[in-house]
Amino acid sequence: MIRDSVEFLKASDREVVFDAEHFFDGYKANPKYAMACLKAAVDAGVDAIDLCETNGGALPFDVEEIVGKVVAQFGDVPIGIHCHNDSGCAVANSLAAVRAGATRVQGTINGIGERVGNTDLLTVIADLELKMNKYCVGSERLKGLTSLSQYVADLCNMSVSTHHPYSGSSAFAHKGGLHASAIARFPEAYEHTNPENVGNSSRMIVSELAGKASLLSKASSFGIDLKAAGVDVQKILDDIKAREAAGYSYEVADGSLALLLYRYLGTYRPSFTLESFRVIVDDHEDTGAFAKDAMSEATIKIHVGDKRFVATGEGAGPVGALDTALRMAISNSYPQVAELELTDYKVRLPDESQGTDAITRVVITTADSDGSWGTVGVSENVIEASWNALVDSIEYGLLRWKKNNHLEEADDMNPSAQQEVQPSETKKA
Repeated sequence: MIRDSVEFLKASDREVVFDAEHFFDGYKANPKYAMACLKAAVDAGVDAIDLCETNGGALPFDVEEIVGKVVAQFGDVPIGIHCHNDSGCAVANSLAAVRAGATRVQGTINGIGERVGNTDLLTVIADLELKMNKYCVGSERLKGLTSLSQYVADLCNMSVSTHHPYSGSSAFAHKGGLHASAIARFPEAYEHTNPENVGNSSRMIVSELAGKASLLSKASSFGIDLKAAGVDVQKILDDIKAREAAGYSYEVADGSLALLLYRYLGTYRPSFTLESFRVIVDDHEDTGAFAKDAMSEATIKIHVGDKRFVATGEGAGPVGALDTALRMAISNSYPQVAELELTDYKVRLPDESQGTDAITRVVITTADSDGSWGTVGVSENVIEASWNALVDSIEYGLLRWKKNNHLEEADDMNPSAQQEVQPSETKKA
């Protein structure tokens, strides 16, 4: 059947690739018959053979050995590899196949695929180019790897894992004080390759493990020189650690961290202040466990300068309603908020043992045309925690806009309007 099919297609002047499904399991069960299948395709004039590791259970040393035997017998025909990631080895199996002589690798961007996924082509390409000195796309195009990873994820309405090799936001992140200090002196100690090779960048994470080098480097990424400003860096570190002990986490909340640093500098002036807000949730019809007809309504009273605004917004949930109402209240003063998009919302209970009285941590991710940032809010009340994170997200977005448009004039960044920083204070509902 293989011979007849290939001969028929070649007679029609088609390029023919034979995908040998289940080849590795087939080879283990009956190597002679498996090789006879490939020989039938080769004898019929096939243009290439792709060996499929269909159920994802093979290990790299198995793949390298078997592919080596195929290449030894049919080396005149291009040999490819197609792997699944069921045993977590799709990338390793693909690289092992290339070591054995394969010249074609099948896969998907970000490893998207059935079950636990296919071979991640982006990781394979980077490994082949940077680790194995194989040419795939060239060094210049390789610099687009991270943006491609994010672009495809956006198209699929998915998120790139923060721990994704090469393109994840944590791929070149450092938070230990020793690590951060070493990175400044010898990056190769903690970065296996230059992140710029794949279009990514080093990222300093400020957490309970942070030292002064971490905080100084992180502040620098915001355009803040803490040393030149004469700020007590250790005091800020102590504050951050106290806040994290109270439930905050700044590892994924760059926006909130930047605002905290600006408060210590004395150059932060809030774009608006809250008088009050109220959230109502209405469920008009009892349709049982699958009811989806509940709606939320939020009313906000806001002050922008000496002007008072009242706005009401609706949403499927209370946070969406608050977001809508806030934007309505400040849109005349700050039309730029229309460019800010809330892209992710997460709720965590740092101490679940307290049940419904537990401190709640809310992390919001917001994006504009220039990138994204995270903000964090903490409270015993999930709505208040959400509000705090939401306010930081809008405030930081407006701050970015002002800086990008060189609008940090005295009336916008007025040191006399410095807010008192209250370390590790957590509001209670």
